[in-house]
Amino acid sequence: MNWNFVDGMPIYLQIIDELTIRIARRDYLPGEKLPSVREVAIEAGVNPNTVQRALTELERRGLVRTERTSGRFVTEDESVLKEIHNNLSSEYIAEMIQKLRNIGMSDKEIIEAVTGCLRKEK
Repeated sequence: MNWNFVDGMPIYLQIIDELTIRIARRDYLPGEKLPSVREVAIEAGVNPNTVQRALTELERRGLVRTERTSGRFVTEDESVLKEIHNNLSSEYIAEMIQKLRNIGMSDKEIIEAVTGCLRKEK
């Protein structure tokens, strides 16, 4: 998987975001073992300490848990996973709405545009 880091945001935060998305998307299933710090660092092309910092934060947020001798695993707590999914979708929708308002669209126009796009997707 590609890691595309952007300037102006700490890399460990971008790793947190990417792993959160992968967990929400179910690339990593509940209870599944995550790749090791070293594996993620090699894949992302970053220092292992940066990955360690990101994974520690994901553990603090309750998305992953550590088993002392076995590694890190995705939480099996469906309420945590649902909350993350809901938070991400709310964030993306809010960003989209703001961008559409920035180009002068009304709420009604936004609803019509989104509805039209969803119909085309079917």
